[in-house]
Amino acid sequence: VQLVESGGGLVQPGGSLRLSCTASRSFFSMYVMAWYRQAPGKERERVATIDNPGTTNYAASVKDRFTISRDNAKNTLYLQMNGLKPEDTAVYYCKCNTYDRSEYWGQGTQVTVSS
Repeated sequence: VQLVESGGGLVQPGGSLRLSCTASRSFFSMYVMAWYRQAPGKERERVATIDNPGTTNYAASVKDRFTISRDNAKNTLYLQMNGLKPEDTAVYYCKCNTYDRSEYWGQGTQVTVSS
């Protein structure tokens, strides 16, 4: 499975961005998808997850600001990010876990929040 992220960039504090992650395989083969991020000098952290029934889960630091969603027809995962803060600056990665117990990562997209 290939995952390709897009939508990163430079945004001012308080601004919004929407990240996309398009998969080369149908979402119906994946039981959970997630967004992670890694800031310079820090460990990679899980931001949000969405499973096949559509149940979502968020890190406390982004809850009520970020929304994870997916479009099964387009095999695309999204992360809508509102109220961005400088501490949200990181490389954002999408990840999927398939029913055959495989795990795949995208190449990452840079998000920079700065005035």
